[in-house]
Amino acid sequence: MSAVNMKVSDDRAEPVKVEVKGDIAVLTFDRAEKRNAISDAVADGLRAFFTDPPKGVRAVVITGAGGHFSAGLDLGEQSRREPTEVLKHSRRWHQLMDMIQFGGLPVVAAMSGSVIGGGLEIAASCHVRVAEPSVRFQLPEGKRGIFVGGGATVRIGRILGPDRMTEMMLTGRIYEAEEGYRLGLAHYLVGEGEGLERAVALARDIASNASLVNYLVIHSIARIDDMSRGDGLYAESLSAALSQSGPDALEGLNAFLEKRKPNFS
Repeated sequence: MSAVNMKVSDDRAEPVKVEVKGDIAVLTFDRAEKRNAISDAVADGLRAFFTDPPKGVRAVVITGAGGHFSAGLDLGEQSRREPTEVLKHSRRWHQLMDMIQFGGLPVVAAMSGSVIGGGLEIAASCHVRVAEPSVRFQLPEGKRGIFVGGGATVRIGRILGPDRMTEMMLTGRIYEAEEGYRLGLAHYLVGEGEGLERAVALARDIASNASLVNYLVIHSIARIDDMSRGDGLYAESLSAALSQSGPDALEGLNAFLEKRKPNFS
């Protein structure tokens, strides 16, 4: 893969590495000595990428260096804050998670080792999650005297259900890879060391879809889940109408009739 000059950090200990090959971008948390804890500089690196992705990128993989996805928020950077400061910091995290989930690019998480706290919140904002056997999912905030602030109650709560998330936070429970997979925290289980390869393969396959359909899947399904039944069905019809007009829909139909793989623009 060829490196793109989008490393955002205030020193070598806090980078987000971005590599691009063709239509796939791989973002790597590169703070292995801190199990890829998310500092403000790392969050800024993610924000910079999703604000202005390289042209031609159609799907993204997020992973972590050194055997861990992310151990969560870098508590070493945290100091006593007034409620208004905590509120604003949390809202910036919400904004970042929305950029990942609703930025328009499908995002695949390649997870190993620690997927904890804010790291799990980032993973939950990704559309597809691949887990290696070493993965450990945890929301330890309740044991640290704080409450989640990066969107866990909405995203992880919907994956697990509020009852199970409540128990997870009260007890500090750790879910290992296989149990997390059964609960929906991961969509794929792979062998140790195989996560990134599988995630890139999935991202490449997703990138071959019609870009408008990928965009509609990312945006419509999550929003329909917030709607009443009638409104959701109407939004589904609008999404179907958008998808079934234009050159990609014609290419998909022709490819099916000609028994070949479609070549979407």
